[in-house]
Amino acid sequence: MTLTLTSTAFQHQGVIPVHHTCDGLDLSPPLAWHGVPQKTQSLALIVEDPDAPDPNAPSMTWVHWVLYNMPPSVSALPEGASVSRLPPGTLQGLNDWRRTGYEGPCPPIGQHRYFFKLFALDIMLPDLKQPARLSLANAMRGHVLTQSELVGVYRRAL
Repeated sequence: MTLTLTSTAFQHQGVIPVHHTCDGLDLSPPLAWHGVPQKTQSLALIVEDPDAPDPNAPSMTWVHWVLYNMPPSVSALPEGASVSRLPPGTLQGLNDWRRTGYEGPCPPIGQHRYFFKLFALDIMLPDLKQPARLSLANAMRGHVLTQSELVGVYRRAL
């Protein structure tokens, strides 16, 4: 079975609703997945924009959300997942605003792509003390059983 990540808010490569961006309520979209491998010990989620700051001349990948140590028995995150609505044991890393939590699309120019990446890991990671994406990626190296991604797009109406 293949790990699949979906959202009822938008289709793969579809437009992310304003409700989930800085122009709306900035709530994380509902996410669901299936096909978690049997040997999975934890799940991690990274949401990032590789088109920052300008999709015609991207110079960095902007990180919007970092979660790890989600239990493999969990198969969804609700809309507006926050500390009180995250599965027990889930830890958060820092986004590129240097804060924990979801911060939605807010592109300064053009249409950007947002990659929601879910990883099934063969270990439960230690508490990494709010890691940035790179630190989490380094800790996951060699432990990813499989991964899935859901891509959404957003352009601000300026």
